[in-house]
Amino acid sequence: MNILLLGSGGREHALAWKMKQSVLCDQLFIAPGNAGTGLCGTNVALGINDFEGIAQFCLDQKIGMVVVGPEEPLVKGIYDYLVSQPLLKDVLVVGPSAEASQLEGSKAFSKHFMQRHNIPTAGYAEFTSNNFEEGKLYIARHTLPVVLKADGLAAGKGVVIAQTHADALAAFEEMIVHKQFGSASAKVVIEEFLQGIELSLFVLTDGKDYKIIGHAKDYKRIGEGDTGLNTGGMGCVSPVPFADEIFLKKVEEKVVIPTIKGLAAEQLVYKGFVFIGLMNNSGEPFVIEYNCRMGDPETEVLMPRIKNDLVEMFAALHDNRLNEIEMLYDNRAVATIMAVSGGYPGDYQKGIAIKGLDQSLPEDVLIFHAGTSEKDGKIVTNGGRVLAVSAFGNDLKEAVLKSKSVLKQIEFDGMYYRRDIGYEF
Repeated sequence: MNILLLGSGGREHALAWKMKQSVLCDQLFIAPGNAGTGLCGTNVALGINDFEGIAQFCLDQKIGMVVVGPEEPLVKGIYDYLVSQPLLKDVLVVGPSAEASQLEGSKAFSKHFMQRHNIPTAGYAEFTSNNFEEGKLYIARHTLPVVLKADGLAAGKGVVIAQTHADALAAFEEMIVHKQFGSASAKVVIEEFLQGIELSLFVLTDGKDYKIIGHAKDYKRIGEGDTGLNTGGMGCVSPVPFADEIFLKKVEEKVVIPTIKGLAAEQLVYKGFVFIGLMNNSGEPFVIEYNCRMGDPETEVLMPRIKNDLVEMFAALHDNRLNEIEMLYDNRAVATIMAVSGGYPGDYQKGIAIKGLDQSLPEDVLIFHAGTSEKDGKIVTNGGRVLAVSAFGNDLKEAVLKSKSVLKQIEFDGMYYRRDIGYEF
């Protein structure tokens, strides 16, 4: 079949690379894509929120499957829009409905969902301009540190971990009174800070059955030793050493099963990925957040480890055959390290030529493009996070060393990457 993948980051390059290997994939189109996805299929100049344009493209190119990479079109209702088109009723759309996407689109929605289905999470309260003064009192009495989250999508920037009450009050006022994130921070969720180590678990579900497709640990901070500003992700490792069989069984029983049962009980249409952000708190799992799509750079370590035909798995979502699929994994470790533009996550330049992408790669190393484009026959930077080098190893240490050895041969002005990914293992 012909497949359309929406998105333009490292996640989409990894998905495109994986889907292109499927015997079910005839033509692969990526909208808008990047220089890397162009090596896997045909990039298309379509915006991810141009629903009418996407629908027309599906008709013109006889698209049989649409895979949605980023969260924004899902929250805005791309699934609902496409399945409501009479001429596209047979197109398989991989992603949840707008209502189900509120698991990511609204922190308050997800907290209520967890509460209803007894899923372990941090204690919380929510506030708007209508009860702003109550919120200030709540913060003043709250133990430290305290976490403040903009309710809606804020491009990964809507979370503050405040170490003092003064900082918490300032952040609260900035979000609600000064509308720091627009409508996304019209409501703010304030929750207790969970101690522990973070990791993420990924599930593919049709809303009734599910398959756990892997787990990973992301490194968000720009600086080595997990210091400095938060980013979209500077690197990732999988599998996570501390996530042993006992812990993962707890995650499945206490989090995954209640989540999928909750989707079914509430009749939420969900045919896609559930990204569960977790905290390992003294061996017990707590949910930090849900996302309604794959993570980035987690996709860049999980896709290489999955041996299954990904398109076949997507097709199974719509044929109610997901329970028939047996997950197959490469048992080796995978680490990915992200090379970013100078100045990121602040201001940075675009259009800088990248050298070293034509190097001869070992068969167990992959380069996934994130913020790249093609200009005058050259590949140039086109974002803050530019590319990710993913490598296999017999253990994480070996995988990280292989990734760094390839990164040493890649250059662009201002390029930076963390050299300590996986440092605590």
